[in-house]
Amino acid sequence: MKVISLNISTAKGTRKTPRESIELIENSGVFGDAHSGPWHRQVSLLGAESIEKARSWGLTVNPGDFAENITTEGINLVSLPIGSVIEIGDIILEVTQIGKTCHDKCDIFRQLGKCVMPKEGIFAKVVHGGVIKKGDGIRII
Repeated sequence: MKVISLNISTAKGTRKTPRESIELIENSGVFGDAHSGPWHRQVSLLGAESIEKARSWGLTVNPGDFAENITTEGINLVSLPIGSVIEIGDIILEVTQIGKTCHDKCDIFRQLGKCVMPKEGIFAKVVHGGVIKKGDGIRII
């Protein structure tokens, strides 16, 4: 289980841009990301497996295109119960939400009529911050 992409955007409603590393701020989220703040969806995660599923639908998509901050590999994210703890190095995240209602349909939904993020993306709050790098290992506690 590992991090394969780290992504941020400075404006809401846009695809995120990959970075080699990101800084997570306790009780806030990803430093420099438009979605950070003191709420329950500080960090978003999506599995590479979900991106592959979208590719099987004929979409040309990459990590960050679903507006996820952290793209993972080897974890069935949606099977994690609310309250699960995710450890990435010294970073500690607590799962706060599985999926989300997509009120403003994204470009991907408008293009295809479906999207993986509302059902397969998860959200977490930052319990202990620090820096995450692409390739870091992930542990579920």
